[in-house]
Amino acid sequence: MELTEPTTWGNLPAIRLNHPSGAFALITLYGAHLVQWCSSDGRSHLFCSEKSSRDGKRAIRGGVPVIFPQFGARGTGMRHGFARISNWRHASSGSHDDGTCWSELVLTLADVAATAALSWSQPFECRLRVELQAQALAVHLHVANPGTAPFSFSGALHNYWQLDDLASSPIAGLQGCQFSDQTSNTSSAGIQDSAELVISSKLDRIYSGAGNPVTLRQRHSQLTLTQLGFSDVVVWNPGAEDAAGLPDMANEEYHRFVCIEPAQVAPHALAGGASWHGWQRIEVLA
Repeated sequence: MELTEPTTWGNLPAIRLNHPSGAFALITLYGAHLVQWCSSDGRSHLFCSEKSSRDGKRAIRGGVPVIFPQFGARGTGMRHGFARISNWRHASSGSHDDGTCWSELVLTLADVAATAALSWSQPFECRLRVELQAQALAVHLHVANPGTAPFSFSGALHNYWQLDDLASSPIAGLQGCQFSDQTSNTSSAGIQDSAELVISSKLDRIYSGAGNPVTLRQRHSQLTLTQLGFSDVVVWNPGAEDAAGLPDMANEEYHRFVCIEPAQVAPHALAGGASWHGWQRIEVLA
């Protein structure tokens, strides 16, 4: 078995990253988008909508979109930024055995021609590193400013976690955290009082100062999510009404996923010559 294998996902060029245990991850060059992750037990952990674009004409709905340099509509540029609709380059791959054997893939994006039309004129470099183990996955996002003038950016790793059922998949690790709730047209603030967050309808919250780890529990398994470098945790599900209005999502698919994502929602200032690094690690527990 080769460490990496060129393949396709729909009409998109992709790379399959393999691990000796049988675990694998599938990443498209379009958007550096992680669209599939299976741990060594054969379980698939990422949701992708059956109606998602797979031809590069619009962003992929599901998996792990890379959000850069803008979060949502909080700026003058494209919603969620241009990184998720740009073609990245396969920079390197390798394997390591330091007692915890892992496989690695690195993709890069820098100064794409379209950025001037997307309200961005600064030189930049992004690097996404995916590290794969038998029962764990780590994703690193590096942002560098090779120019002399400072710039500010926001970002996230917009994970869509696959569920058996939304209402029976509680999230723990957020108790005591302040949140900004964007669920309605008027945002509100609060503190997570309960030990577990259970979602049954539309939810859109930004948690600040979230402790680690955050856990997503299902009937037969649990995902433990740890992050560093990102300041926030975003929890999102569109609910029935909003899902019905999304052209790239089937009406009932909202039951089958929840987004729990490490995010840097407030713009982060990056001086000329400086760099920033944020990462997440997800472990599968039986």
